[in-house]
Parts: sequence; structure tokens; C-alpha cells
Amino acid sequence: MNLFDLSGRCAIVTGANTGIGQAIAVGLANSGADIIAVGRSSMEQTAALVEASGKAFHPLRADLSKMDEVRTVIERATAIRVRPDILINNAGIIRRADTIDLTEQDWDDVMDTNLKSAFFLCQAFARIAIEKKAPAKIINIASLLSFQGGIRVASYTAAKSGLAGLTRLMANEWSPHGINVNAIAPGYVETNNTTALRADAERNADILKRIPAGRWARADDMAGAAVFLASRASDYVHGTVLPVDGGWLAR
Repeated sequence: MNLFDLSGRCAIVTGANTGIGQAIAVGLANSGADIIAVGRSSMEQTAALVEASGKAFHPLRADLSKMDEVRTVIERATAIRVRPDILINNAGIIRRADTIDLTEQDWDDVMDTNLKSAFFLCQAFARIAIEKKAPAKIINIASLLSFQGGIRVASYTAAKSGLAGLTRLMANEWSPHGINVNAIAPGYVETNNTTALRADAERNADILKRIPAGRWARADDMAGAAVFLASRASDYVHGTVLPVDGGWLAR
């Protein structure tokens, strides 16, 4: 028996148009899962990569900063597939500013997309799994800033710290129903969100000095952890926040 085989299963992946979300969607598809990809921009590249693995790809357009759209995502997903088995909460944004200058709008934008939408997607997804008495997997994409403070990203740190806490709380409440709730905490990854950091020669050098692996992560470095947490291999793993950080937190 292949504990990592996801054949016959279906995963909802938010923010799947690029970066970590795209890499996770492709990784799950390569392990046998069909994909329902949620995003507000084109997902044609992700579709091509998923379909190249022979799995079904269903795009679902939604702006997760808007609660009226968030509320319909799981309902629309179940109309595509009677019962999706896996939820990956990856969609997120970041706003950089000195904390003394952070605006209320930047606070609300990040909290709504990164934390509030994730909570209500988890709630709707779990409600269906509990009603159907079906096992399910929820994987939230946390951050190193679920463990650390960071600088100039107050709303992002608050959201990711909150998401780690909610991951543990949901595991406490939903594990008796056969729902595994866990999170991945990526290290410094080469994505659109980190373009400014990588362009800053001094910050980039300081970050690399701290990473034992000696390089920034690639988005596809997150795929293996996602497959593990989505598969039967993790059936007795509940409430963990798994760093995939090249050893950053160990330094």
C-alpha cells in the first residue's frame, strides 16, 4: 500500500495561480489528486501543469478578500465534486510598512485575505465533512512569522500567528470527526511576495547567512510536505505546524 497515493481524491487549493499554491496543486496532482483551484486571476499555467499529470483541473474564480465570495467557495466546489477531500488554505497577501505607519486599510486587507477567509473556508469545509461522516484533510499555509515577529509586516505576522493558533484549535475540535488539521510554515521562498526582499542586496545576504541549507526555498519545496499532510501517511498527525525552512528555525 502506498501511503502517499492520493488517487481518487480531490483537493481545493486557494491561491493556486502561482508560487506555493501552484506548486502544491501540481504536487498533489502528481500524487493522484484532482484539483479545484481557487483564485482571482488566470490559472491557465496551473491548469496545464495539472492536466499534464493526467488529473482533472477545475478553476473556481473568487476574490477571497470579499466575504460574500468566500461564503460560496465550498458550496461551488461541492457542486463540481460531491465531496472534496482536501482543503489547502494558501491564498495570501502581504503589506510592508514600518509598524508606526501601517494603515487600517493595510491591516484589514491582510487579515481578511490571510486569516478571516481561511477560517470560514475551514468552517464550511469541515461542516460538510462532519455531516457526511467522511475523513478529510485541512492544510493551512502558515509562515516562519507564525513563530517569530519579523519586521515591517505587522498585519502579516498577526495573521500567520493567528492561523497557527486556529490550526491547533481546529485540530482539537475536529480530530474526533476524522478531520486532520495541520499547517505548513514555509521559510523564505522565491515568490512574488518576496521580490522586494530578494532585490535588497543587504537583506538578501543577511537572510542567506541564516539559512543552513544555503539557499532560498523554491515553491516546489513545499509540495512534498503538502502531499504528506494530505495523504494517509499523516492520519495520526493533528495540530502540527510543520516548518519547511531549510533549517532557519534551527539556527
